[in-house]
Formats: sequence, structure tokens, C-alpha cells
Amino acid sequence: MSAADLPDLAVVYEHPEWFEPLFAALERHGVSYVKVPLAGHGFDPAGSPAPARVVFSRVAMSSFLREPEHPIFYAHSLFDHWQGQGTRVVNASALTIDTSKARQMSLIARLGLKGPATRVAHRQADIPAAAEGLRFPVLVKADIGGAGAGITRYETPEKLAEAAGEKWCPVGVNGISLVQEYAPRRSGKITRVETLGGKYLYAIDIESPGDAFDLCPADACLVRPGAPTLTMTKATPPDEIIAAVERLAVAGEIEVGGVEYLIDDRDGSVLFYDINGLSNFVANPVGVLGFDPHDNLVAWLKGIIDDEKRKAAA
Repeated sequence: MSAADLPDLAVVYEHPEWFEPLFAALERHGVSYVKVPLAGHGFDPAGSPAPARVVFSRVAMSSFLREPEHPIFYAHSLFDHWQGQGTRVVNASALTIDTSKARQMSLIARLGLKGPATRVAHRQADIPAAAEGLRFPVLVKADIGGAGAGITRYETPEKLAEAAGEKWCPVGVNGISLVQEYAPRRSGKITRVETLGGKYLYAIDIESPGDAFDLCPADACLVRPGAPTLTMTKATPPDEIIAAVERLAVAGEIEVGGVEYLIDDRDGSVLFYDINGLSNFVANPVGVLGFDPHDNLVAWLKGIIDDEKRKAAA
């Protein structure tokens, strides 16, 4: 296929249902696009040009929960291949920060922001020592996670040592674990702030029963068996938090993504704890927000497509 005959956009994804609202918005706005599911995908390093003028990465870190042969690391190679051929791959740069909660916490600290006290280990045997000096209870998290995957709370050093000794602690698919002080959420909620092109798009408060860690607010997440019941309301963070989120998005090279924070009920401090490179947007957006952010996303993508067409014609 010649460059002139290529569709404008290819959406590369793993989850078969999550992006139906995006596809509907692309059709609504008349964007020519192709769906590129990663299952069954392969490429020739000496060929295999991109399937569209612009590629949009929608790779989910939680994909390892659905498929042991997940595409997280494959996507790194695939996008680098297409970028090497000169193709614009939207949000490929987000994979570096999205694939490591340890990198996320380092970035948060580097920008002078506060997150939960955290230690990083790559062996189960080292997890109890990593927790020394932290206030209990603590959480152990997989470095690559999604949908609250595998987060486990330990009330005492003894319980943590027992779990680590039996190799029960959560470990990322890259072999890395985080030990993090548990911070009680003020009013039982966290706030997710979505950004687009490094700028604030919207924010929602998410409340869950108990201490649920699976807080994905999108349509497809809410209908999963065993998913917690979530309450989502539009939020307006203070200007300084919006500015901090935008700094995180730019520094983390997140073109489309969200940042989550909570208010620590022990002392009222703002704790940033997650940088997410996959915005699947809130369910019932018009009802919750008063607008559909997919329309904003598609308008932004159309601007990128137009830029690539101008470059090709120059």
C-alpha cells in the first residue's frame, strides 16, 4: 500500500472491548482508522511498515493478567521499529514510565512532589529488609501492575517476613517489587486526573468499598466479574495539584494518560502514587463530567494526523 493510500490512524491495543468508545468517536468524527489487535501480531525487522500514517498506542499494563504471553515488551520493540521508519507513534514514549512503578516514584520525588514512602527490591528475600524504617501496615506491589493487580497489605513485619520467606509477595513480570507505606485515604477516595497533550483534561474522585485497589473507572472495567462497586464524581483539584500533574505528564512523556493521588488521612498531605499511560476515560462521561473526553482526544489526534500529512507533502 502506498503512503497516499494509508488510513490516517492505527489503534494498537490488547483488550478486545476497552476501546469501543474510542472507535465510536473516531467514526463519529470521520477519521479513517484501522484496528490493530496485538494478539497474533508479528513483524519483520527488515520490513513491516506501519499500517497507518499515525499509530496510537493503547497498550495496557494489566494485559499480563489476561494473557501470560502478554504484549507489553513486544510493544516496545514494535513501536521502536515503526518509529525508526519515521512513523509517528502517539504515546509510545509513555511505555518507559508506565512499565515501572519504581520509575514513577522516582520521577515524583525528582520533581519535588510527595508520594508514599517506598522501597524497591528485586528478590523476595530482600523485601523484609527493604521495609525497615517504614510504618506498618505496608503494601507490596508489583512493579508492572494494572487494575490493582496483586497489591497485598501486611500488618506487621512478621507477617511480611513470613510471606517473603514463602515467596508469596507480589512480584512484577519484570521481577521487581515495591514495598510502600499504606496511607489511609481521606474520605475513602482517590482522585484521578486525566491529561491530554500534557495539559489538564478532567479529574474524578473515585470511592470504593473498604480498601479496594482495583479502581479502573472505565465501562469495560466496571462489568468485570468481581470488580468493586465504585462511585465516581467530577472533581476540581486545586491549581497547584493540576500544575503538578501537568509537570508529571510532561516529564514522564505521557501524551495521553492520568495521574492518581490521595489525601493521607493521617496528616492531610497530598500523595501522588500512580502515573498511568493508558487513559480509558470514565464510564458515562457525559453524566459524570458533562462532556465526552473522547471528542477532545479525537480532535487532538486529528491535529497530529494533519501535521504528519503536511510533513509528507513538504
